[in-house]
Formats: sequence, C-alpha cells, structure tokens
Amino acid sequence: MIVLGLSSGTSTDGIDVAAARLTLAEDLVRLAPLGHFTVPYSDELKGRIHTALPPARTTLEAICRIDTGIGQEFAEAARIGIAELTDGHTDLIASHGQTLFHWVEGTNVRGTLQLGQPAWIAEATGLPVVSDLRVADVAAGGQGAPLAALMDVLLLGDLKTPAAALNLGGIANVTVVHGNAPPEAFDTGPANTLLDTATRMVTEGRRDFDVDGVLARSGRPDPALLEHLLTEPYYRLPPPRTTGPELFGPEYLDRALQHVGRPSNEDLLATLTELTAVTVADALRPHSPTRVLASGGGVHNPALMERLTNHLAPAPLHTSADLGMDPDAKEAYLFALIGFLSRYGLAGSLPACTGARRAPVAGRLTPGTEPLRPITPATTRPRRLIIEPPNP
Repeated sequence: MIVLGLSSGTSTDGIDVAAARLTLAEDLVRLAPLGHFTVPYSDELKGRIHTALPPARTTLEAICRIDTGIGQEFAEAARIGIAELTDGHTDLIASHGQTLFHWVEGTNVRGTLQLGQPAWIAEATGLPVVSDLRVADVAAGGQGAPLAALMDVLLLGDLKTPAAALNLGGIANVTVVHGNAPPEAFDTGPANTLLDTATRMVTEGRRDFDVDGVLARSGRPDPALLEHLLTEPYYRLPPPRTTGPELFGPEYLDRALQHVGRPSNEDLLATLTELTAVTVADALRPHSPTRVLASGGGVHNPALMERLTNHLAPAPLHTSADLGMDPDAKEAYLFALIGFLSRYGLAGSLPACTGARRAPVAGRLTPGTEPLRPITPATTRPRRLIIEPPNP
C-alpha cells in the first residue's frame, strides 16, 4: 500500500508531506520512503492559528474557519504530494492535522483537538483519509502521545543495549527501549516552542526561529532565569506524561521574565537552549541509554545539538538518519505508518508508552470518491520495522 502522511507540529511551521510504500508480512513491516517536502502555511492561516492558541480567547466562528482552512491547505499539499512523490499512485492518506489544544490535568489527559477537516482532503484527492489519530488512545485512558513511540520501538526493539529516540519539535519527546524490558515514552518539556517564541520576541516578529542557532551561540545562559525555569513542576511528573503550548506557550515565558528579569537577547536564547538540553538529559539519565537518535526540526540548530551532546555524554548523539529515516520527515512517515496499520485493524499506539488501558486502532476513516476497498484484518501485531530503499 502506498500511503501519504500529512502532519504539522506544535511549531506550526507548515505541512510536512511524506509518501511511503508499506508492506506487512506477519510481524514485520517494511517501509520504503518515496520522498517528502514541506509546504508552509499561508500567512493568513498561520495568523489565525497563532491567534487562537491557548491561552487566547477565541470563538466558534474562528475555530470553524481554522478547521476549514487547515483542511483545505492540507488537501492542496496532499494533491501535490500524490503528483510529485507517487506519480499519481496513492492508496491512502493519513492526516494528523494541527493540534490546537491538548487538555491535560496533572498527569491525566482529558481530551485532544486536532483541526483540519479531512473531507476537504478526500474531496480534493478522491482517496480515503485516516484522521484524528490521537483521540482513541485518550479515550482508552492514554495520553494520546507520544505516538512516535510506536515507530521508535519497532525500529529500536532489536538492539541489545538501552537506546533512546529523541524528537525535537515544538515539544521534546523521548522513547527509551531497554531490550527485553517494556519501553517508556514521554514528553520531556519544551524543545523549540520557547526558543521560537523568544526569537519572535527579540526580532520583533521578523523571524520565527533562530537560524542555525546564531543568536543562542553568541550568548551565555543566565543562571537566575535558568534556575527559575527548572523549578517547573512538570519536570518532576512521572511518565507517562505529555505537554504542549498550553503550558509552555508565550504567556509562560512572559511570566518567567517578569519574575526574574529579562537578560540580553543572546543570553535569553542561550538560556532556553540550555533549558531544553538539561531537561532532556535529566529525563534520560535514569535510563542510561548507550545511544540517542534525534529527529525533528531541532536537529538543524547547532547550538541545541552542541548542548545536548555535552549533557548526554557519554551516550553519543546521532540522528535518525542512522536508521534510514530522514530526521525532517519522521513524523509524517510515522502518521503514514499509523494510517496503514489502521486500515489493517492494528493498533496505532503502545499502552506501555501512552498509559492507555489497551491498544486501540487509531483514527476515523473518511471515504474518498470510490467505494472503500475491502481489506482482510491482520491478526499479528507488528514487532519490527525495516526501512528499505524504494523499489525502482
């Protein structure tokens, strides 16, 4: 089955599109990447999303416009992906949409909201769409995250020594595989979300992120601000735990700066870079991983990667490219994998990592213009994932 995965993370940079040829043989999944690209959101839609994010007040009219706008822009991205990545031969689309709110109370997730109406995608492409990929896990008592643990465990499960997969999106999340012991996965805290907020602050909105970590590398962490930020209770919650911009949003940074005082622009970014590195390393230290494989937009920030390398030592820091998975496209390929498994009646999350009572099939299915093709449900849960070159 050829599946197109669509996603947009908490940084709201744009729409990641990835195509994969997936095959299932008993407990083995083979994934052949067919290519990927990113389509930026239109300025108008990006502005609407940012205006509606918590703790901002919004209206049902605004939510309807955002849901429609995301659906339409995802639909256009899917149409381009089908033409450019699969030469028109796609069987299924898996759309994560855009998270607008993740309802967390303490260590409990009460609900989650991803917008991007899938009917627009189905109408534009004629293909069935699997969407709402998190809410089934939440309904089963889970965190609805990190869903990346599904792919991480399948990729790392054969390793004999503890290893960790680290995703550096808006929020940082880790999956730790211990060989024969149950895996663990959780959000460690902010990765890029506070850094991006600070960059917009110090550049007066001219930049959405610190290109190549230049500003952060020219500053030094401010001890008082870093100490204050590290008192955040979230870092001491036991896993499984999940968070998002509902906690680590612009208001969070504003409050911290009002309490401690604002350092120089460069020192502010250096402090937030150090915060991410310290909290990731502290979260992984009890697991003693022998290697850490990073993915997500944060891998392109040299300042962040340098500080992570320093704090994670002696465990070496590499990227998911070592396993054949492009760090920029991992999440889009993840959602393609989850959509593929859903069509075979297989679970899209791991209860050991999300805290769910059981492993539910993920998502809801929106038909395309043709009747759905019957698929015989699979009876064996996948245990391994191999990334292989695309067929000629």
